[in-house]
Amino acid sequence: MLPWKHALRALSVLLLTAAATLAPTAASAQASTTSSRGWNDFSCKPSAAHPRPVVLVHGTFGNSIDNWLGLAPYLVNRGYCVYSLDYGQLPNVPFFHGLGPIDKSAEQLDAYVDKVLAATGAAEADLVGHSQGGMMPRYYLKFLGGAEKVNALVGIAPDNHGTTLLGLTKLLPYFPGVEDFVTQNTPGLADQIAGSPFLTKLNAGGDTVPGVTYTVIATKYDEVVTPYRSGFLDGPNVTNVVIQDKCALDLSEHVAIGTLDRITFHEVENALDPAHATRTTCLSVIG
Repeated sequence: MLPWKHALRALSVLLLTAAATLAPTAASAQASTTSSRGWNDFSCKPSAAHPRPVVLVHGTFGNSIDNWLGLAPYLVNRGYCVYSLDYGQLPNVPFFHGLGPIDKSAEQLDAYVDKVLAATGAAEADLVGHSQGGMMPRYYLKFLGGAEKVNALVGIAPDNHGTTLLGLTKLLPYFPGVEDFVTQNTPGLADQIAGSPFLTKLNAGGDTVPGVTYTVIATKYDEVVTPYRSGFLDGPNVTNVVIQDKCALDLSEHVAIGTLDRITFHEVENALDPAHATRTTCLSVIG
């Protein structure tokens, strides 16, 4: 997600304008050059050291490029085959994604993972997602057969049990028609409200499914997923991490933890290759 002030501003625009048309930024033009440097390279073959491709799943209002300008090269430089997708697109909204119904977004992830596995020849992939992108794959794992194709899910500041955006969503019932507007026009936002039908279904019967390892990386300064511990998962094969427990000096909030925080990046690498994990400290930023 964007920083919370930007996210709320974007939400206001979507509430007032059902068919908002947003101009692409220069980042869109960078997509082909970024990919040509080894990211989204469908000729990449996983190595013996890193036998599973990594699929990056962006957050709400994000896209497959901007969300990963930090983490994707970090992983590529360490020998991983790395891929990212766009999902949850709305008509006439060409740049900001993750706004469509989350169950449909999970279907897009399903198709994309199949594409990556076919190209790489790997039997399984690892998923790393930020915000909604750390939560949405759980629907794929639980309801769309993804557990047979995925070894690990790493969620960076995921809203696994929904969010109130610091209580903002609690105000929706007091404004007649607004909640219906959000549901009908930005279902990806409505699905993330704590207590939504989508989240109720997702979390019924337990947070996890057998055969997949889960890691949640959270920051206590998260202003979007509130309270930040609501992103944690319960179940076997789960590791919940607060980055301030690794480095008390880390002030990253919701956006920074997923886009530029190298302490988080180090924890992601540890989750992807636990057999060779190294201790994460404040000095990990120079690793």
